[in-house]
Amino acid sequence: MQSFRFSQQIQIRTGACTGGAMEKDGPLGAYLDAYDETGKFDGETWEESESRMLKKTIECAIEKAGKTKQEIDYLFCGDLLRQMTASSFGVKSLQIPVFGVYGACSTMGESLILASVLLEAGLAECVVAATSSHFATAEKEFRFPLSYGNQRPPCATWTVTGSGAAVLERGDGTNGIYVVAATPGKIVDYGITDKANMGACMAPAAVSTIATHLKDFGLSPDYYDKIVTGDLGAVGSEILLDLLKAEGYDISKQHMDCGMTIYDTKFQDVHSGGSGCGCAAVTLNGYILQNMQEGKWKRILFVPTGALLSTVSSNEGDSVPGIAHAVALEWKE
Repeated sequence: MQSFRFSQQIQIRTGACTGGAMEKDGPLGAYLDAYDETGKFDGETWEESESRMLKKTIECAIEKAGKTKQEIDYLFCGDLLRQMTASSFGVKSLQIPVFGVYGACSTMGESLILASVLLEAGLAECVVAATSSHFATAEKEFRFPLSYGNQRPPCATWTVTGSGAAVLERGDGTNGIYVVAATPGKIVDYGITDKANMGACMAPAAVSTIATHLKDFGLSPDYYDKIVTGDLGAVGSEILLDLLKAEGYDISKQHMDCGMTIYDTKFQDVHSGGSGCGCAAVTLNGYILQNMQEGKWKRILFVPTGALLSTVSSNEGDSVPGIAHAVALEWKE
């Protein structure tokens, strides 16, 4: 229906991720390549801080892959800010041809798919897919400035201060993590207008993409070791499981949500969990890739989710549509 399988051997050569104090103190803190307790990364504004964080992450990923900037053919990246300024200001000095992509918090998945398509077509040898988010910039952009001190409802999620970047290239089909298939998502809108309840807004899109992926390839959920959603949090994850059961799929044994993994919801005051572009990106490029490399998981369906709202659409009372992109990853001996 809307899926495709890659015929070429597209390998994730390496991944890198960075974060702030909350991320370092969370369960995945040990997987960060770098972090800044202040969240500033030597920036003078929060927006500059996010740009610096993204650049640092991309440079780290390129270095880990044993590459130079000149060996990177293209870069796909995006963020949550207006006109994706965190990305454009962050990567401008790298002087790598860049595609700015926007999928809200699903951007890591969208970037991976588009990077893989270029490699599949033989139009590039080495491509970077990256994204970022920052708690302080997202709160200012979509909710309230931090100094306002507003109350957050229990369904709210905490925007991850983090960035993730993956280096992709053509491999030989052995000893590595490969992008084997993808299901780009459709926009799904259940008419929810509560921008504080991102999990409820995005869960229907994740249901659509996961169910379509399994149908398109004739798979059952247990084909995958993990089916990983981006940032549905506790509220959205419950909705996801219920709606998928209605579709005939029980993924409760395989399901993992990045928003519920990156933070300890019992001891960290994040309410429903984590969110933001950096949520899925950090979890993938740190925790997931390392576990695959260590042989813990062989097949992963990575399904980052995004809420496609803006400050204008929200203030005008529009609903919050969701989207989710699925990327099938496989460890090959």
